[in-house]
Amino acid sequence: MPRPEIYLDHAATCPVLPEVRDTVAAALGEWRNPSSVHAAGRRARAQLEEARARVATALGWTGEVIFTGGATEALAIAWNRTRGTRKWASAVEHTAVLRFAGEALLAVDVDGLVDPDAVPEADLVAVMQVNNETGVVQPLDAIAARVRAGGALLLADCAQGVGKLALPDADLIAVAGHKFGAPPGVGALLVRDLAMLAPSGGQERGYRPGTENLPYILGLATALEADRGWVEGAGLLRAWFDGEMLALGAEVIAGGADRVPTIGAYRLPGTGAAGLLIRADAAGIAISAGSACASGSIKPSHVMMAMGLDEAVAREVFRVSIGRGTTRADLEALLGVVRGAAQRAA
Repeated sequence: MPRPEIYLDHAATCPVLPEVRDTVAAALGEWRNPSSVHAAGRRARAQLEEARARVATALGWTGEVIFTGGATEALAIAWNRTRGTRKWASAVEHTAVLRFAGEALLAVDVDGLVDPDAVPEADLVAVMQVNNETGVVQPLDAIAARVRAGGALLLADCAQGVGKLALPDADLIAVAGHKFGAPPGVGALLVRDLAMLAPSGGQERGYRPGTENLPYILGLATALEADRGWVEGAGLLRAWFDGEMLALGAEVIAGGADRVPTIGAYRLPGTGAAGLLIRADAAGIAISAGSACASGSIKPSHVMMAMGLDEAVAREVFRVSIGRGTTRADLEALLGVVRGAAQRAA
């Protein structure tokens, strides 16, 4: 019999919530194209617009909602279809943004934080709400004030924050459904004013061509309406785990910074993260080294390098991310693996 899996990689993707599965299954049974003009299509259109309003209400968002295939597409629309050419991104953004930013990167300090006073004049500035590798929360209120004082727009990747933190005061916000219990392959771009974007024609009011995935969009709305009371408990678990890791001689990356309750990054000196992941996996425990989107890369994490870690140290950093069902027993099992690795490294 295969051993039960202990899943501590929720920052990569979360299990689909049971109520979301039910919503999607029901919608698949009645699927019609929202762009069709017949009665069935009009009913689907009404469901789509109702879902749009539900998403905005659940997030406390007063602007527009454009449904997308995920945060990566939302970020691409925001970056490529806003005005101007002076576009900057923090050096610790997700690779979905870095591929557009090139060398136009904002430096960060040892905790991975952007200095609001160092933000240059620009047309668009992209700074993620929560770093996907460290859990560090950026000072977006201060950054927003600086950006707007210069007449620019603020783009916030909120893939890791939605469902755990309130939305920041940004002009464009990217959302990924699979990070909070919706199916993979659905997300949204929140836009304060559609005039900020050049339309491309097609669906979603002309800003995102392609047939809307109504079943998954309804799942997205349902996931956003799910109870968030578990997040406080996740923060207590993460704080306890931080203390246990420190007692083992590990380092908590950016431990003094404001961090989302669900993500922790750690370094066990003398133990490579790749080897630790293999040991954890053999014990039936899923953790990660950095972003899942780059976990197959042989390069060290660009986030750790931007924070000033050298390559050898960066390769020792691993990530633990907590979800709704995570228990103290799950984390204690991982501590056993880490304890064994620390003894071998001593």
